[in-house]
Amino acid sequence: MAAATLAAPNLASAQSSKTLRFVPQADLALLDPVQSTGLVIRHHALLVFDTLYGVDEQQRAQPQMVQGHVVENDGLLWRLTLREGLKFHDGQKVLARDCVASIKRWGVRDSYGLSLMAVVDDLSAVSDNEIQFRLKRPFPLLPDVLGKAGTNICVVMPERLAQTDPMQRVNEMVGSGPFRFVASERVPGSLNVYAKFTDYVPRSSGETSFLAGPKIANFDRVEWRTIPDAATAAAALQTGEVDWWEQPISDLIPRLKSNRNLKVEVLDRFGAVAMIRFNHLLPPFDRPEMRQALLGAIKQDEYMIAVAGEDRAYWKDGVGFFAPGSSMANDARLDALPSRPDVDRVKQALRAAGYSGERIVFPVPTDFPALNAMSEVAGDMMRRAGINLDYQALDWGTVLQRVASQQPVDKGGWNIWCNYSTGISAVNPAAHTYLRGLGRSGTFGWPTSPTLEQLRSGWLDAGDESARVEICKQMQVQAFQDLPYIPLGVFYQPTAYRTSLQGVLKGFPLFYNVKRA
Repeated sequence: MAAATLAAPNLASAQSSKTLRFVPQADLALLDPVQSTGLVIRHHALLVFDTLYGVDEQQRAQPQMVQGHVVENDGLLWRLTLREGLKFHDGQKVLARDCVASIKRWGVRDSYGLSLMAVVDDLSAVSDNEIQFRLKRPFPLLPDVLGKAGTNICVVMPERLAQTDPMQRVNEMVGSGPFRFVASERVPGSLNVYAKFTDYVPRSSGETSFLAGPKIANFDRVEWRTIPDAATAAAALQTGEVDWWEQPISDLIPRLKSNRNLKVEVLDRFGAVAMIRFNHLLPPFDRPEMRQALLGAIKQDEYMIAVAGEDRAYWKDGVGFFAPGSSMANDARLDALPSRPDVDRVKQALRAAGYSGERIVFPVPTDFPALNAMSEVAGDMMRRAGINLDYQALDWGTVLQRVASQQPVDKGGWNIWCNYSTGISAVNPAAHTYLRGLGRSGTFGWPTSPTLEQLRSGWLDAGDESARVEICKQMQVQAFQDLPYIPLGVFYQPTAYRTSLQGVLKGFPLFYNVKRA
């Protein structure tokens, strides 16, 4: 009995050393990565699922599930060959038909995927390990779109799940990634658990870089612990109760930096593109004059300070529709952003646009610190401008369901909300979901803009970089006219983790490669 008592602490320590405890930015309310652009869902998906290609830190698409590909017939025929050793978590071998079904389902929901599928004449599995694309015209970015890092990512799931209607959720999480989802231990709003998939075979060559190269799981177990209260999360990190806090709030950064047992760093050089997103289907923001009226009330630095604090190292204002630091970022029509908003002028513009006091439904996730901070600034701005604001304080899961609704406000719909997208999703028009003008078939907000769509098609067909840059300038001018959303700036969210961790990859939270020092 004494021996067992003495051994227990060592056993607990060994179990703890093999478990990575992570605090995500928000609760994992939804599981299906095809159904939502939520970043927390993408991070979850990259634990459970794998992708055919993956981009490295330089944004170059590298083979991941595929061994390689061959391009023939002047770019109209692509043949992708799967590598050996791919297996789903249910024990079944990954086959080409699983990949084809997954691509087709994803291609209905993702903006970049829609561009690819528009040029696909036929997509088929010609054997168990070969996927074939027959194209109507060349699409040299095919590996880039299949390996994209921005939401929605193109994950591979079994054919039986991938045949689910793209508009319906897949709730059974069976992938072929380095970790499997332990559904039996899930506690909604509190805990999600992932176990190392012992049959996962990483790529045998290459360097692990972002989403490319060998994905080696060094932990037996990853626990996501949802802790909405920032002070509680900070205390848990400092005492070692958790290992990694994805998004510490700006007020606590100095304290965390001063702790020698913690490392605070920015993983994503492209940051997060903040925005006020309109519902273009419903009055009053179906009218461009209403959207333009609110643009006159925006001062980007107010939103950035609310989210990221006074230190300008963590944010940029004077930002348009493309991520700063990307080759497509430009200053076209940035003068549309007012340097000194005039509330009286905004009130006049709202009246001129026909606003007469209609209720404006504004869903706010109070358990998501960054979005809550932006929403508080936006709410104050709209009230001062005379908007009859229905500020609805909700949890993140409810907000995700609400903003997916195209119903009128009296049937659960919405008018306006604050959101952000990863900068990596806004580096060019191809990946930029929120710059689409597809109407009801697009993502939340559903703006319609034939001009933006025409320019985007021109960008995809452009022959050189200078032509693409010029098109992006035209797109930014058009975007400031159409206002699919109002850009609020870019912030560079630090993450914080125990110095006992090493191998944390750049980009966003990834759970392979990382290990205990």
